[in-house]
Amino acid sequence: MQLVYDCQSNCKLQLEVWSDEMQRRSGCPINLSMEVLGDQWSLIVLRDIMFGQRRSFRDILTNSEEGIATNILTSRLNKLVKEGLLTKRPDPSHRQKFIYSLTEMAISLVPVIVALGSWGRRFLPVSEELSIRAELLEDGGQEFANDFMNELRALHLGIPLPDPKQSVLQRLQAAYEQVVRNKEQSRAQKSGRSLQSD
Repeated sequence: MQLVYDCQSNCKLQLEVWSDEMQRRSGCPINLSMEVLGDQWSLIVLRDIMFGQRRSFRDILTNSEEGIATNILTSRLNKLVKEGLLTKRPDPSHRQKFIYSLTEMAISLVPVIVALGSWGRRFLPVSEELSIRAELLEDGGQEFANDFMNELRALHLGIPLPDPKQSVLQRLQAAYEQVVRNKEQSRAQKSGRSLQSD
């Protein structure tokens, strides 16, 4: 997009929309992917919809681990819809709310997100509870990732599961909850010991 100042038509600003070819820096697949997903928040929003089943603006906003601001979330959701990674439909239970769904384009990012999670676990100081899902997806291999993508297709696109198995989302959530419980128990035991020693 380009703003054009036009003094001959009462000094109004005009917005010229460039074609897709003019908007993109190059046709390189990595560049094009980064133009769509390379900002700080887009993959985080997709992650929250994929793994957290957060489908409304309010769910994403209030449950974000990273504390995304409302204006940033609005901008990213609009961008992801525009780019074809999400669809947006009115929530039948509330006329002012919308429900966001992943598209096939977004669901096909699961292997990329698994690879990013694996890389992060290998090289960065991750927390156990927030990395357990990445660990399970990495350890589960391609079959587990395919099962997860099929489950996402069923939830977001209405495509029936080819072979209903135990829910991948439920397994990932159960593993996360178990790690959280274990950490809480460990803290409680340490607190009990320090109180006893006083």
